[in-house]
This record gives sequence, structure tokens and C-alpha cells, in this order.
Amino acid sequence: MTTTGDGAPRVTVERDGHVLLIGWNRADKRNAADFALLQELCLAYAQLERDPELRAGLVFAHGDHFTGGLDLADVSPRIGTEGLSIVPEGGLDPWRVSGPGTTKPVVVAVQGTCLTLGIELMLASDIVVAADSTTFGQIEVARGILPFGGATLRLPRAIGWGNAMRWMLTADTFDAAEAHRLGLVQEVVPHGEQFERGLELAHRVAAQAPLAVQATLASARAAIDDPAAAAASLQPELVRLAATEDVRIGMQAFLSRQPAEFTGR
Repeated sequence: MTTTGDGAPRVTVERDGHVLLIGWNRADKRNAADFALLQELCLAYAQLERDPELRAGLVFAHGDHFTGGLDLADVSPRIGTEGLSIVPEGGLDPWRVSGPGTTKPVVVAVQGTCLTLGIELMLASDIVVAADSTTFGQIEVARGILPFGGATLRLPRAIGWGNAMRWMLTADTFDAAEAHRLGLVQEVVPHGEQFERGLELAHRVAAQAPLAVQATLASARAAIDDPAAAAASLQPELVRLAATEDVRIGMQAFLSRQPAEFTGR
């Protein structure tokens, strides 16, 4: 594990029941992402994906800011003739640009400054909670580069062409209220409450039938690129899920009016 100068990891990883807490941990640099942080984040996502006991992830940031964007001084020299490769052996791309990423849902909680790859991570995730203190910016064009973590692919689809161009082509910043209006974030909470609310939502997701959650997420993602193929897979997926132990557990919970304790089988 690569560490910061004080010996701390760039990304903290902690289990909370069925939820994996993934924390950006470079607060003294406004959580600017250097190459080591990017690689540790990829490995954390791989842990979420491969551990059968983990059902959801919560990505958050230590300190006052989610991220000031890329640490260009560290990352720029690593851009080669094929671009920038950040995924180490055994890792998964959190931005789902160089690979499919995790099949499990990810909640993101943001605060303070959230620039560039922070927004792109939101776009590649599933639920976002923002503190009312958050300032967003897709500012790559002001640095002479383009968004390469998925904003050009997903932002127009998420908020509409004109809205996306308004923010990507001007490098202007916007607040949490605008992010909520655009649909970039699902909830805005008072500063300091974003982690707890994000964790609450992650646990709500993790309490549902894991195979059904993953199938729902996969179907929705597939429908973005190929709606017909996604539609064709609905009945086969229903048949597959209907044969699982979790369906029986869910039905028994419904009949007994008791909370379900799903097994993921």
C-alpha cells in the first residue's frame, strides 16, 4: 500500500457490515488525486467487487474537500503515447472508462471542493449525496486538457447537451443547488451530514436482496447503450432470480411482515 508522507494510506478502506467505506485520504492536498491515490482507489473497488460479503460501497473524503481534481504535477509526466493507465494488476477502474468496473452499487458523499474527476466519479456511480457547501467544476479546458474520466461520455446524457456544454466548455463552477437541479446529486444535506446520510443510503441498498440489486443495476446500465438487448434480458433474468434462495426469503418476510435477512444466494 502506497502511503502519504505521514505513513497514512492515500485511500482508507473499512468494512461496516455489508458496506465498504472507501475514503480519499489526502486532505492536506484537498484530496488532489496523485497516481498513488488513483491506484489505491482501483484496488479498493476490486475489493468491493470480489468480496461476496460486501454488497455496496460508500466513497467519501476525509477533510473539508472531496477533491481538488488531479495532481497534475504528479500525473502529467505519466501520460504516455497511449494516454494514462491507472489500473494496477488486480484493480478495477472506478470511472468505468477502461473496463466495466464493479457490478455492485456505489454511493458517493461529497463536500467542499469537487472538481473534474470527482464529478466524473459521481457520474460513474449510482447515488450521490452532497453537502450544501459543495462547489463543483469540470475545469479541464482551463488547464489545456479535456475531461478524460467519462464526463464527455456521461454528462450530456445525465443533464442534457446544453447543460453539459455550459459547464464543460466554460470551466465555470456551480453550487450544490445547481447540481441537484441538474440531477447530478440526489440529495443535498447540511455540511457535515453528507457522510452519515450516504452511509444510511448505502446500508439501505445493502439490506436488499444482493443478486436482485446487482441485476437491477446491470439492466439499467445495459439499457443506456442497448435498450433492446436490455429488454430482451429481462425475462431470463427474472427466471434466474426466481430460483434463488433470496426470493423465498423475501416472500416469507412479506407473509410474516418481518424484515428479510437476505443471503445473496
